[in-house]
Amino acid sequence: MRPEHTMGVISDKGFVDVRQHPKYEFTFTFGSLYHLDVDGFGKSLHQELEDKVAGYSVRLQQRNSVIYARDSNWAKAPSDGSETWNGDVRMHVASCSKLITAIAMTRILNEKQISYDTPIIGFLPTYWAKGPNIDRITFRHLMTHTSGFNNGGSSASDFEFMKDRVAHGVMAIGGFNYENMNFGLCRILIATILEDVAPGAIFAFPVIPISNDVAWDYLTIRSYTQYVENYVFAPAGVSGPTLDHPAADALAYNFPVSGNGWNSSDLTSMSGGAGWHMSPDDLLRIMRTFRRKGVIMSAARAQAMLDNGFGIDGAGSTPLGPVYSKKGFWQDSGKHVEQSLVYFLPRNMELVVLVNSPIGSAGEVFELLVNKALMSNISLSPFLLRLP
Repeated sequence: MRPEHTMGVISDKGFVDVRQHPKYEFTFTFGSLYHLDVDGFGKSLHQELEDKVAGYSVRLQQRNSVIYARDSNWAKAPSDGSETWNGDVRMHVASCSKLITAIAMTRILNEKQISYDTPIIGFLPTYWAKGPNIDRITFRHLMTHTSGFNNGGSSASDFEFMKDRVAHGVMAIGGFNYENMNFGLCRILIATILEDVAPGAIFAFPVIPISNDVAWDYLTIRSYTQYVENYVFAPAGVSGPTLDHPAADALAYNFPVSGNGWNSSDLTSMSGGAGWHMSPDDLLRIMRTFRRKGVIMSAARAQAMLDNGFGIDGAGSTPLGPVYSKKGFWQDSGKHVEQSLVYFLPRNMELVVLVNSPIGSAGEVFELLVNKALMSNISLSPFLLRLP
């Protein structure tokens, strides 16, 4: 239930870890007067990442078409089998898994007509001890990291850990504190809302004695993954993402690259807050289907989810219009790193960037480099610049 390879990893902690928040210098009142120089953005981003990473893949789409793509260097270095990056190569996307979980959680709450402000306590396993203030935590609190859980910097979100933290309770609710277990709890709640596992269920196994925790862990993971596959992936035409690490998936490296890459392994126990192994093309299909197709949820509800801040790191404004972003970060003790970043951009554009190492020897902040490349390539439309 708590595999050794998940102990000691360092994961994304939201904007708390960022030395400088993304800065957006303009409002979008006159967004129609501006344009994004797509080719310029790609060149700027490549300059920021070239010779600083083991490898990367970037895709920018508008509506249903990819309008910029670039792949650089290795998903697996020659010493590990020589796999170059492309849009189909999967990697552990770490905390970008929270976006997937938020889409699933929001969808099921809408479907069952459960308010986002409903307390979660009635959906938690009844055999769990409930500490102070657990009865006040809502679905909204979980999906915006305002639940009050404070795990002292631990990235853990396995079943035993979450059970223990719920028993301890929380001191206060409403302040922001980024914790993987907020979304780990969501995978349990998806199972109980679906009634795949009743909150009061106690499992008896007369032949093979296993603990109730093990049964709950297994059944909630199965329910969560099936729901995501059926109602998030399938409508987007996506099949193949896993919570384990197939041999074809990218490896993580340190930088400068030395030695073999790191296989972050099976992260099923972390499902909800991390764990999904996905490709740039997988993420693009899901993002456009979620945002515009109306088959996961309506476009209005998708926009409301983003505006509510569910499963994302933050929102900002650019000259083009509003931007919503989510990042992922996963690192072992040897500083082998997996990084992911997705953006919902104005004008029906979505951006995905995957990197399988730190950025430079000093570990530059991923999202700041991408923001810099974006902002430096937004300008007044060429037509307006030609006016007398």
